[in-house]
Amino acid sequence: MKKLVYILLLIVTVSSCSEYQKALKSEDVKTKVTVATSLFEEGKYTKAEKLFAQVLPKYRGKPQAERLMFMSAMCSYQLKDYHVSGYHFERFENSYPRSDKAEEASFLSAKSYYELSPVYSKEQKETIEALEKLQLFINKYPESNYLAEANTLIKELDFKLEKKAFEIAKQYNKIAYFESSDYEAAIKAFDNFLVDHPGTSFREEAMFYRLDSAYKLAVNSISKKKEKRLNIALGYYNAFHTYYPNSERTEEVEKMNEEMQTQLKQFNTKS
Repeated sequence: MKKLVYILLLIVTVSSCSEYQKALKSEDVKTKVTVATSLFEEGKYTKAEKLFAQVLPKYRGKPQAERLMFMSAMCSYQLKDYHVSGYHFERFENSYPRSDKAEEASFLSAKSYYELSPVYSKEQKETIEALEKLQLFINKYPESNYLAEANTLIKELDFKLEKKAFEIAKQYNKIAYFESSDYEAAIKAFDNFLVDHPGTSFREEAMFYRLDSAYKLAVNSISKKKEKRLNIALGYYNAFHTYYPNSERTEEVEKMNEEMQTQLKQFNTKS
């Protein structure tokens, strides 16, 4: 019985391949469309895409082009060729703005750009582009059934940009040494980060590393710069202590405060 099933499956597979090869070489456009559509519905997107590529130029300007263009774009999307699917879905929406598939095409175009977004440590050009595309989709289709998913994708991309900005600022802190300008760069980077991302989940860490950078810069400064830098660092200490009085880093932060207060007393004595 198993052998019979295997043979039948083999016959169907060979027949399907044979049909595809014939359609690929055929001059009959209608045959190509029929086979391409059948392959698309079976989820055989690689083969379907090749046939759609052959027939689409023949149907340019004709009513059938709308359906064929959408299926061709969907093939690229299912094959994870997101550069191509993003472009073709966008082209579809522009060509057929009144189509009942226009909204879906707009969303899948934006989602294609989302799929191209790299890990946070790399250049984020695609992430920014994806955010723009998703926001355009939301603005255009505010009542869309895809709205919840679009908002979820935007949150993921925003978090990625936040993490990159945070890690860049943190890197300045990690590579800095004594009078290095890297500490000043870290402080500025964390200041900018906290302004640009007021609701970030990295807020406590950012405020800690900003304090840590200011503390290390201050206590290791030359005498004529130390007092001013200590007062700046104490300001960051007060901000951290106010927002996070029960932080897991409280012990470490209090040691910084004690050291800064001790060093600052030297200047108070002189005055």
